[in-house]
Amino acid sequence: MNTHGPAGLADLDHRIAGCRACPRLVAWREEVARVKRAAFADWTYWGRPVPGFGPDDARLLILGLAPAAHGGNRTGRMFTGDRSGDVLYRALYDVGLASRPEAVALDDGLELYGVRITSPVHCAPPENKPTPTERDTCRAWLVQELRLLRPSVRAVVVLGAFGWQAALPAFAEAGWTVPRPRPAFAHGVRVTLAPAGAPADASAPLDLFGCFHVSQRNTFTGRLTPEMLREVLRTAATTAGLLP
Repeated sequence: MNTHGPAGLADLDHRIAGCRACPRLVAWREEVARVKRAAFADWTYWGRPVPGFGPDDARLLILGLAPAAHGGNRTGRMFTGDRSGDVLYRALYDVGLASRPEAVALDDGLELYGVRITSPVHCAPPENKPTPTERDTCRAWLVQELRLLRPSVRAVVVLGAFGWQAALPAFAEAGWTVPRPRPAFAHGVRVTLAPAGAPADASAPLDLFGCFHVSQRNTFTGRLTPEMLREVLRTAATTAGLLP
């Protein structure tokens, strides 16, 4: 089986969508899918773990936190159908990395250009707060995804401190050297990870960029403005070779 190409990621996405490893998350995501929100009463909710979204040879990876209960858990795609996604996809479109400025459903025709979006936790958690155990249980999926993307990925934008803390050990397991002490999260921080004896096809370093999460709390209060988000995305995309 080819594990460094489309078949590898397609198989991984399929296996992620069938995961039932965390009882609390399984119960919550399925309850939300049954009860629904009144505004989405006519929807058939996805109600499963949400796999990554984007091309198999992505040069830029965007790493969030977890799917939203009535966003990704409803639509089956990362950051699709919620206000956080509205902000993120608008910014990606503005800098030339997405075909559309909004994401509403799996069949809306949205394409990402050289960018893949994933998260360290693939199930919607109660109150948007996965436990440390749930985060650690889900890490194996992220490690596998990073290994499959190693030949192409050159930069990662990590949204929020939770994603940053979850991502660093995953990068270490996937073949990059994480500095010690581990670098602290901050908006705009940039850290370069060197390969740790990785195969020749994954010998390039990886640049991590910290960015405040696109949560409503951050975007409504102005802690994260659209220009701040666009600036991080532009810098990361340029580093990854996607923009001049």
